[in-house]
Amino acid sequence: MRKKVAILGATGLVGQRFVQLLANHPIFELTAVAASDASAGSRYESVGHWHLDSPIPKSVANMVVQRCEPTLDCEYVFSALPSDVAGPIESAFAEAGYVVFSNASSHRMDKDVPLLIPEVNLEHLKLTRFQKTRGKIITNPNCSTIGLTMALKPIADEFGITQVSVVSMQAVSGAGYPGVSAIDILDNVIPHIKNEEEKLSTEPRKILGTLVEDHIKPASFNITAQCNRVAVKDGHMLSVFVNTQKRISLDSIAEAFDNFNPLEDMALPSCPERPVVLLRAPDAPQPRLHRNLGNGMTVSVGRLVQTSETSIRFVALVHNTIRGAAGCAVLNAEVYTAQLS
Repeated sequence: MRKKVAILGATGLVGQRFVQLLANHPIFELTAVAASDASAGSRYESVGHWHLDSPIPKSVANMVVQRCEPTLDCEYVFSALPSDVAGPIESAFAEAGYVVFSNASSHRMDKDVPLLIPEVNLEHLKLTRFQKTRGKIITNPNCSTIGLTMALKPIADEFGITQVSVVSMQAVSGAGYPGVSAIDILDNVIPHIKNEEEKLSTEPRKILGTLVEDHIKPASFNITAQCNRVAVKDGHMLSVFVNTQKRISLDSIAEAFDNFNPLEDMALPSCPERPVVLLRAPDAPQPRLHRNLGNGMTVSVGRLVQTSETSIRFVALVHNTIRGAAGCAVLNAEVYTAQLS
């Protein structure tokens, strides 16, 4: 029997991705969609300005949008709420006994809340044992953080990391709808995205940190980040520079990427066959060509260059609204459910 789930913030871009991914899910049954009071009481298809390249699922189109209150008929809620309102709403649902899988930043750095990418830090789910609410809150990271951290994990495991520098080129869908004005982004690059550099500098250290009883000891290396908004619809690109503890070679780094598949035996519906793929072509990855690898759940890596015995650079690409947002939260829920069985 499938678990009943609901979506908070279901009308936004990430909320729409949740609808797309959950409408026909083999483990979860989407029973409710919720949004702001302005949308509550209306049919979903009449209030959601649908932006995806597939139609609104018929099973959802006629659902009546409900308020974001903990009275929904479900066990799990997926939160696509804006971070400025998500915190207290998600806490209220957890207090009422729901398991909250959040895409918002409100609780990501809370001591007892896992900041989860299942292929990277599955053991951090144990933090939920220390949450004092009837339910749980489990978060996924910032969209760029997910791409960066998945690319760093095979390197960290095999060679250790001492320093990371990253420059992001982030798609306009990351700003939501209506997002960035066309007059600002067309023929332009905007070298600032509010709070993104702070997230990209801190979140990977929690994710790659060590679970010590009731908290995470962050990874010891520093991360320097510069974030830019570019005129691409979907797909965040990252130019990454990494210093390692051990000596490396291009072959050994490539082997680490190729062998990275920690969830391959779990048979989870949203888990890609290859979570990280190293592309050898000199002009790869590219957002338009590679963002949908693994149904949007694969992080692609390319332009791998060794710059010293202990340093490399590469480019990584992540689909920001699938793996970088809704898809990661759905995978978090799948792995959480699998661990309960």
